[in-house]
Amino acid sequence: MAIAIARANGGWISGLIGIVIFSGSLPATRIAVMDFDPAFLTVARATIAGAIAMVLLLVAQSSRKSYPSRPEGSEWVSLLVVAGGVVVGFPLLTALALEHITSARSVVYIGLLPLSTAIFGVLRGGDRPRAVFWLFSILGSALVVGFAASGGSGNSGAVRGDLLMLGAIIVCGLGYAEGGRLSRRLGGWQVISWALVISLIPMAGLCFAVWPTSFDNIGVNAWLGLGYVSLFSMLIGFFFWYRGLARGGIAAVGQLQLLQPFLGLMLASALLAEPVSGTMIAVTLGVVACVAGAKHFAR
Repeated sequence: MAIAIARANGGWISGLIGIVIFSGSLPATRIAVMDFDPAFLTVARATIAGAIAMVLLLVAQSSRKSYPSRPEGSEWVSLLVVAGGVVVGFPLLTALALEHITSARSVVYIGLLPLSTAIFGVLRGGDRPRAVFWLFSILGSALVVGFAASGGSGNSGAVRGDLLMLGAIIVCGLGYAEGGRLSRRLGGWQVISWALVISLIPMAGLCFAVWPTSFDNIGVNAWLGLGYVSLFSMLIGFFFWYRGLARGGIAAVGQLQLLQPFLGLMLASALLAEPVSGTMIAVTLGVVACVAGAKHFAR
């Protein structure tokens, strides 16, 4: 029992580190799409991360002690689901959404990811949290969505951006749950690495297809944004995140994502000078309480 508790707590710590890393994703994407085309940004980040992942797998393969587990049978199909959700779907849809809405608005929708991940965790990962868990999960999601709705502008561009973000949440939740399930056997860093590698050839091809005619107008900040989403958002963050989901439970650890919108809003305020209101702070406290409740009743 003590070992199981320690393993679960380790999963929560690992998951929290992943969420802190992911919190910079949307602000960094917002900075990058100011100069880069969203389609190019999506395939470029996947290509860069995929190349690094391939090197990691090759290096690990050459070392007997850290030889990575190879996917088998239907696991390749699951890896395609992971790739479609977190390598292609979420980055593309969020990049398109950020052409219409601010980073501060987009990160609020990340508050729906815990509920999406928990649902797919039950459907795909076999998680069975207690009934009270769902109460805290739904309440936390409602707080975040209500906060987002209170700042809606009602214009067609904002609506389009909101719908794109909702689509991103659905495919990402599926990719998270499927990756967390696979990580129980393959390991966290191996799952995202294999998903990136199987996506590398098509992503590299598309990267050259949408290659900009010139990079003269690309600012330093946009390059830094591309670097962050390629190295941290697409690769390193998943090392911790999938490990956390595998050890602490997909539905349970997934509730940490409720904190991501507010960590992202703080970064958006610091990096993009986007306003942070007192209401946001109050909602943050409510969300933290929901995360604590969900953790307590997760199993």
